[in-house]
Amino acid sequence: MKMSIAVVFSALSFGEKKLAKYAHVATTTWLGRSVLIKGAHILERIGLAMVGGAGGLYVAVGLMRMENELFRNEWMVLLMMLYGAFGFYVGIDMPSRLAQTVKFTRPGEWSFDTDAAAMASAAGTFFAAIAVFLSVGIIVLDHTMRDGFSVLVGCCWAIGTSFQIAAGAIGRSKVIVEDG
Repeated sequence: MKMSIAVVFSALSFGEKKLAKYAHVATTTWLGRSVLIKGAHILERIGLAMVGGAGGLYVAVGLMRMENELFRNEWMVLLMMLYGAFGFYVGIDMPSRLAQTVKFTRPGEWSFDTDAAAMASAAGTFFAAIAVFLSVGIIVLDHTMRDGFSVLVGCCWAIGTSFQIAAGAIGRSKVIVEDG
């Protein structure tokens, strides 16, 4: 009995599909989807913390150009970097359970739980981004700014990062209340 090459290839491809199906099931069972999602979420949070720390560094370097000795201290630079890293780690991304428990409201209604967290996160991101943008511009252009403007940029950074932390606290307190 002769077998054609086409029959052999079709049998092999059928076996490949079956093997791929079983390999996918085995992989998904061994590494559950939730583990992969949690790992990706942790990497995302670490990346956001690094962006927040870098933003704090830029703002601190911009403030170091002032003649004030308070801002020329290395500890102030470290403090701004840590505050930025903490703010961006906690604030920008709301917990996934909060997004799942959002109740639909009519267009005129306002829900304090989700709307306040979203507004605080948006405002914090905006203010922190403005401060970082201005600081990088000052550093790159090597322009000396008045002390008042530098303090305004530093305050904008502190307010934005504080809004990020507040947004994370509001979002996480909602999740804790939902979980009981």
